[in-house]
Amino acid sequence: MIQVKNISKKYGSTEVLNIPSLDIPTGESFGLVGNNGAGKTTLFNILLDLIRPTTGSIENNNITVNRSEEWKTFTGSFIDESFLIGYLTPNEYFDFIGEIRGMNPADIKNFLSQFEEFFNGEILGKKKFLRDLSKGNQKKVGIVAALMGNPKVVILDEPFANLDPTTQIRLKNIIKKLTQEKETTVLVSSHDLSHVTEVCERIVVLEKGNVVKDIQTAPVTLQELESYFAS
Repeated sequence: MIQVKNISKKYGSTEVLNIPSLDIPTGESFGLVGNNGAGKTTLFNILLDLIRPTTGSIENNNITVNRSEEWKTFTGSFIDESFLIGYLTPNEYFDFIGEIRGMNPADIKNFLSQFEEFFNGEILGKKKFLRDLSKGNQKKVGIVAALMGNPKVVILDEPFANLDPTTQIRLKNIIKKLTQEKETTVLVSSHDLSHVTEVCERIVVLEKGNVVKDIQTAPVTLQELESYFAS
């Protein structure tokens, strides 16, 4: 599904990312972990064509992302609140994204009904602008919007940050359900090692822009990651 080929990114003489090869197959739940400055968000930004690589390319379902926009029709993502439109209410934003995804009002209503528990009565029908919501509630909106239209690929950067414990648990259940049928490829970056090991079947560790570990998740994975980052 996703192929990273000789990707590098430099700012001046400083190289922040260097990945010769990385393949993420269809239906995999893929986790990306690393300390601040490891290159996680840089990789996601290149994958979403928000920034251009210095060398190399990324293919999403055989489409080179910086040469065509066709991949956008089957890819959902939420990196940060800059993805939102601050002067819209959540309802207006969902209507906007739904229309882009080819959903009619009934489709949107039925889709959003799945997330009543996740929203916890704090999102829909409140007539508050997105810019006035808390960081956690902005994240709820962005994550759910990324799932609209049954995307084949979902990319979430630090999805657990700013969420309370109950919402984190609900989000983990959403991600697990999303990947159960092995039809949706989900990429998650997180600083929370326990969360990412729980929802991802494969975890890649980045350090200073380089892949230093590529692990198939097992019962010992959390301990292995904690030992690595503690050393």
